Amino acid sequence: MKALLLCTFMVFSFAMIAGCQSAPAEKMVLLDEKINEIKVSKSEGFGEINEDKFLSFNDRKSIAAFEEAITTAVKQPGNADISKPEYDIAVEYKGDLPSHGIHLWLGEENKKSAFMYITDESVYLTSPEVTIKLRSLILSQ
Repeated sequence: MKALLLCTFMVFSFAMIAGCQSAPAEKMVLLDEKINEIKVSKSEGFGEINEDKFLSFNDRKSIAAFEEAITTAVKQPGNADISKPEYDIAVEYKGDLPSHGIHLWLGEENKKSAFMYITDESVYLTSPEVTIKLRSLILSQ
């Protein structure tokens, strides 16, 4: 009986410890397809993409930098209560696939940037290192 009680206590303890460990951070996702082009435009507001692009990236190095920035951005708790986005990003895939529309708030040097899918209110933050790469791509053009 004592062994059964001890065994039950241990199972319960392990379950509690496992349940208390933090879940992995939720990150942005893109289609598992080849990206053909990244288009950047000045944003006109939430929920839509400004089709009047001022930058276009189709070289592998730039696309890889945007892909890394987007897929490593970590979801923040709650919904957005922030100002109008600065930029709109359209991720265009090869073939006849729909594009991903993403809003971008470009952070200051050594600060985090923020992304948001155009169809959602969740905010995803990048690292300051990613902001440096995004700033060099967007502001140096």
